[in-house]
Amino acid sequence: MVRIAELEIVPERLDEYLAFLKEEIAASLEREDGVLMLHAVSEKAAPHRIRLLEVYASEAAYLTHIQTPHFLKYKQGTLAMVASLKLIDVDPVLLAAKPA
Repeated sequence: MVRIAELEIVPERLDEYLAFLKEEIAASLEREDGVLMLHAVSEKAAPHRIRLLEVYASEAAYLTHIQTPHFLKYKQGTLAMVASLKLIDVDPVLLAAKPA
């Protein structure tokens, strides 16, 4: 399962939001086998516009992910920081990376 999340963060809360996001991504990758990739980027001209590329082993892995304590902490902790959120399910054409 692959998804793109488009978020707009309240600009005054961006640093606080990024701290939550970094903690959540690190915990997800460390603790969940079904979370294969989480990449976060921001627009250079508008850093409060965040885009996430999320890759999960399956829909079941995603559904498990959104019930974990670390995800729920992120979701609840950032509610007032997220001005908008759009989730886009996509079909991967090619996902490639050099080995670490």
